[in-house]
Amino acid sequence: MRHSLIVLLTSMALCGGVMAQGFKFSNEDNADKAREAEQQARVQALLSTPCKAKIKNQKIMVLIGESRDGMLQAHQSSYSGHFDALNARLQGLGLKTYTQSQITAQIAQAEIDAYFKNHPDAALSASKRLSAQYILRGLITSQAGYNTIVRVNQVSIRMAFTLTDANGRILSQANAENASYAGVDTSGMALTLINEKADEVVAQLYSDYCRLGGS
Repeated sequence: MRHSLIVLLTSMALCGGVMAQGFKFSNEDNADKAREAEQQARVQALLSTPCKAKIKNQKIMVLIGESRDGMLQAHQSSYSGHFDALNARLQGLGLKTYTQSQITAQIAQAEIDAYFKNHPDAALSASKRLSAQYILRGLITSQAGYNTIVRVNQVSIRMAFTLTDANGRILSQANAENASYAGVDTSGMALTLINEKADEVVAQLYSDYCRLGGS
């Protein structure tokens, strides 16, 4: 009898643990779904911003660069995936952009480098070469370190997007970041970040562009 009671109590404890886990997982799933629904609602609200045809027909030049441990890298061919992820979404919203080959054919690398070093004359010159009314700059910033707790190399990745008009006036800024990535492929992680956050980032840029562009 005593043995049967022990078995029964043990079974009840196990069942209780499984049920508790079930409730936990269910709560986490519900929380994830709620966050996703909230994000989608925010994106849709931003994309509903009225946008005049005149503004949509103006041209945007997309440039990607990277600052790694203080060193600037802005060779556009190194960031084709990042460029395509942004360009496709912008075009999908009806905005006009240049291809990467059109940009590199018209603008010298030295001029692109100067632009990422915040030389205003370089930005104006670059936009004039393509008759671009707006420039969207995506800057990848990474910082490497060693996490003594988990004993792995850790790289903090941040992507900052800035949309300006040809004269350098800032229309919009948006960011995406991941501060707990272990590895050395910062460019690859930045592309992952874009794909994860692109819908929200582009929606913010689109809303600001439609509200402030042309003014």
